[in-house]
Amino acid sequence: MEEVKNAHASRENSIELIVRLRSDLLKDFLDDRYLKEYVSKKFNVRDLSNVRVELIRKGLKELLQEPLDLTKYETVLANVAETGGQALGDGDDQVIYTEIENILKRNIY
Repeated sequence: MEEVKNAHASRENSIELIVRLRSDLLKDFLDDRYLKEYVSKKFNVRDLSNVRVELIRKGLKELLQEPLDLTKYETVLANVAETGGQALGDGDDQVIYTEIENILKRNIY
């Protein structure tokens, strides 16, 4: 019974870690300078209109409010559990970037 409690607590800690890191990254993208620099480098789009920036910011804020999709993050959760729940492994943040980039693509093109 104790192992089940520990496994549940460990999973909850892993989820909290991912949510915290995801929130921090989303907040970085809410900074116009960071957002525009990323879009410029990643998508080779130099000028974003104010309307597009606001649409992107709206999408990012909505994503920030959404709960973590555990099925989408299952591999990341497993990797975090393997590392003891301290940090994301190499490439685990790609799931977060994919969510963000979907919002960017939807509002850039």
